[in-house]
Amino acid sequence: MKKKALFEKLPEKAPSGSPLVYVLAAVALLLFFNYITVGAHVFGDPLLFLKATLVNAGILGAGYWVQSRLAGYIAIHYCDLQQTLVRVALSISAHAVASGGFVLLIAWLYTDKKLFGSTLTVHTLVVLYAVNLTAIVLITGMWETFSALGRWRQHEINTERLMKENVNGQLESLKAQISPHFLFNTLNSLSALIGEDQEKAEQFVDEMARVYRYLLQTNHSSVDQGDSGQLTSLKKELSFIESYGHLLKTRYGEGMKLYIHVEECFLDRRIPPLTLQLLVENAVKHNVIRASRPLTIFILSTVEGQLMVRNNLQKKNLTAGAENIESTHVGLANIITKYKLLSEYRPGLPQPLIESNHEFFTVTLPLIS
Repeated sequence: MKKKALFEKLPEKAPSGSPLVYVLAAVALLLFFNYITVGAHVFGDPLLFLKATLVNAGILGAGYWVQSRLAGYIAIHYCDLQQTLVRVALSISAHAVASGGFVLLIAWLYTDKKLFGSTLTVHTLVVLYAVNLTAIVLITGMWETFSALGRWRQHEINTERLMKENVNGQLESLKAQISPHFLFNTLNSLSALIGEDQEKAEQFVDEMARVYRYLLQTNHSSVDQGDSGQLTSLKKELSFIESYGHLLKTRYGEGMKLYIHVEECFLDRRIPPLTLQLLVENAVKHNVIRASRPLTIFILSTVEGQLMVRNNLQKKNLTAGAENIESTHVGLANIITKYKLLSEYRPGLPQPLIESNHEFFTVTLPLIS
């Protein structure tokens, strides 16, 4: 994919300027400010130059501190893309008022009090303030432009990472479904049904086809549809997990129980695709499943609008069998990574909550509007 190759080359952080450049710029500004406020004679008297430099450095430092605090406050409280116009208007207005206050202070010191024998005139101050306002508008516009480009670039990087995580998750799911172990047990279940009940065998084949169709469709949409392929509706995911659960219940019989109860109002919410399959597979891999000790999995919506996936805990012994050896613990890590990436351009999105005690293992998933 060309897009993938492009964004893999982007750095994590934009490069910053050299500190030496900032120091030289600050010195040049201070010298120019001395010349404007006091006059050319400030450079002919070392003591006068030292006094003027100290006073003007204090004024410029205070001005920088106030302006940076204002910029930080506005950036934090009006950070959304939809608030761009409000943020720009507030930035220009706040900086204009703050600059006006410092211009009045300079006028009082150098025009009224004639500090250090200043030759500064009101006309010069007005011109400087007009130039300052123009600079504020230009700098604010440039800042917003570069900020928007930075947010766009970060969004693209996050989308690319999320796509990789989705593909990794789908690869793990496909590997699990096409592994010889899984196929052997699935086909063995089908073979037994054909001899016992052809109607149930046909239903089993239909559910198996739905499982693989969903896996292939999800993989195709994630690669070709960009952002729209990174999430799927809860309704589609539950429909898939019912088919997947049917295969498991056919294989394990009374040893496997799956209960789904989700309020209808949450069915249009979205989650990363194959999230539920990874959690169900995780429960199957790590727990004993027998008719005398059934594994029971609950998928429930909560009053807070989240999805809870819970299973009773009956861990396998280290020598329980091949399934335990095959376990790679990739599923939970994949889900957590997906939600972390989603939260980077969905501020405020809660993260999955994982809880475990001697009775139950529970994962609570946020549902995305």
